[in-house]
Amino acid sequence: MGTSEFSWKLADHPKLPKGKTVAVVVLDGWGEANADKYNCIHVAETPTMDSLKKGAPERWRLIKAHGTAVGLPTDDDMGNSELLLKGASEHGAKRIRVHILTDGRDVLDGTSVGFVEMLENDLSKLREKGIDAQISSGGGWMYVTMDRYENDWEVVKRGWDAQVLGEAPYKLRSALEAVKKLREDPKANDQYLPPFVIVDESGKAVGPIEDGDAVVTFNFRADRMVMIAKALEYENFDKFDRVHFPKIHYAGMLQYDGELKLPSHYLVSPPEIERTSGYFDPNMEEYVEIPSDSGISFNVQPKMKALEIAEKAMDAILSHKFHQVRVNLPNGDMVGHTGDIEATIVGCKAADEAVKMILDAVEQVGGIYVVTADHGNAEDMVPIAIGGPGLAPGVRFQQDLPTAGLANVAATVMNLHGFEAPSDYESTLIEVVDI
Repeated sequence: MGTSEFSWKLADHPKLPKGKTVAVVVLDGWGEANADKYNCIHVAETPTMDSLKKGAPERWRLIKAHGTAVGLPTDDDMGNSELLLKGASEHGAKRIRVHILTDGRDVLDGTSVGFVEMLENDLSKLREKGIDAQISSGGGWMYVTMDRYENDWEVVKRGWDAQVLGEAPYKLRSALEAVKKLREDPKANDQYLPPFVIVDESGKAVGPIEDGDAVVTFNFRADRMVMIAKALEYENFDKFDRVHFPKIHYAGMLQYDGELKLPSHYLVSPPEIERTSGYFDPNMEEYVEIPSDSGISFNVQPKMKALEIAEKAMDAILSHKFHQVRVNLPNGDMVGHTGDIEATIVGCKAADEAVKMILDAVEQVGGIYVVTADHGNAEDMVPIAIGGPGLAPGVRFQQDLPTAGLANVAATVMNLHGFEAPSDYESTLIEVVDI
């Protein structure tokens, strides 16, 4: 499309008015699953979410939160280490070292052993082709390398010591041996495995990052990569003593911080991100973060800051300053990941109370609400509900979109603001019928 033919201005929706305050409430980790005693969302007292589900069937539905609905190639995809590794070898890499971080949150705790076995199998196939490919270090992702928001640089330092200096409290001959040994501790959890380094028969680390190495951090999640990217890229760095700063060729999977241009080299360009940002004027936005309690596990304070977040959202809505107020309530995700059922029930109840506060504010200003989730914790589907006094009569969810998912929410919200979505967006979830 030529420049003269393109306009950032969105077309007016033919039936929906502009000017209504729209509150978009995201319940982090709030999935829809079978009702049983282990389903914390079902067990918890959640009268607000229950009323949305039961009150207006045409304005509540489930949407997909996995696979193709969130941009993956198929509904079975979770990511694949083989493709990174195979591509590197086909492009001439003769020596490959992999620094692994175990999960235990977005997959079941304990599955690290199986994933390491799979990775070792992929590496053995490369070794059969004459490529020197090995796992060289590892640890749990919540304890090693992947801190965020500059909360705890010690997490990054543990990763640096293992990955660059080849130093860690545990030194073993293979990653599989390391993970199995560390999981012998009754309190072990994949998320928090301590750092380990793989060594050869002489006790020397098999693959610390050294001068001249090409280093790729293959993580798409930006917030967990910014801190380690600074350590890998910045020559002037004072967050901890790196001891040694190797001269490497570093690239991220993508640019993790557009404002800092970090890292300066990356594998995936973000044209769609740049385009999407054109719909929002940074001068018209305010970002408010309510810090979580620090130094404690989320199950100790399962209510987290849900009510404080709701209060800030209410202030924003009642101020009449904003066309849209977007809110994230993290309890279902962050407390749910601890595995503490009782605490998660408390967290879900608090999130529901927060939703009630926000919807009350929407009611006062004659606005519109969209309540949904970004994902579940083991579920494929999440709820979405629309409503509020500002919602035009006749607006309802379409009946012919059985496989709709999170990708359809963007067009839906644009419609509720009184605009048509661009033609290349996934279809809106709503329709307007004459009543």
